[in-house]
Amino acid sequence: EVRRQGAVWRQSFTIGVPDAPLEKGEGSTETGTTITFWPSREIFETVEFDYDTLRARFQQMAFLNKGLALTLHDEREEDGAEHRTEKFLYERGLVDYVEHLVKAKKTEVVNADVIAFESEDTVKKISLEVAMQWTTSYTESVHTYANTINTHEGGTHEEGFRAALTTLVNRYARENKLLREKDENLTGDDVREGLTAVISVKLGEPQFEGQTKTKLGN
Repeated sequence: EVRRQGAVWRQSFTIGVPDAPLEKGEGSTETGTTITFWPSREIFETVEFDYDTLRARFQQMAFLNKGLALTLHDEREEDGAEHRTEKFLYERGLVDYVEHLVKAKKTEVVNADVIAFESEDTVKKISLEVAMQWTTSYTESVHTYANTINTHEGGTHEEGFRAALTTLVNRYARENKLLREKDENLTGDDVREGLTAVISVKLGEPQFEGQTKTKLGN
């Protein structure tokens, strides 16, 4: 169901095949899309949906799209389950995401405020958002996304971030005499120790390596 051009347009499908032509319904001044579906056992391995899995994805999507409000409402009543409703809205986006990840670590922060920046190239149709914070942990935690898809195997966006971060930290250390001339540069592992970061890129034609889309190739 789509609301646009002053009307409500409806069309239903069964196993991906239209049941009837697109139908123009009543008038409407609103815009938006409503999708209602019943999962088919012919397509899905299971038609049982895990609430916690959906909750995690809804929250993740809200983190990655600041200002977007998402509501998860569970109306199932089987097995004595109660109706549950949760709303996710993060005005600061990735900053809230990093704070959420750091809080879960139960460790102390090194820099009090989350470092965040974003950039956009309208010609190449690419936008970038980064948020990061160092903690006293010995391990790094870098999460990357391409068009909100979790690229947990990394890719070009993570490689570029790692290289740029190491270069900038070493440059800062040299310029501010934190490293002497005879000192070797800090390694990437040194720079990222205790780092929690989220990198999100959105691009017009992403190229992923493999069918699972877990690694960005461009």
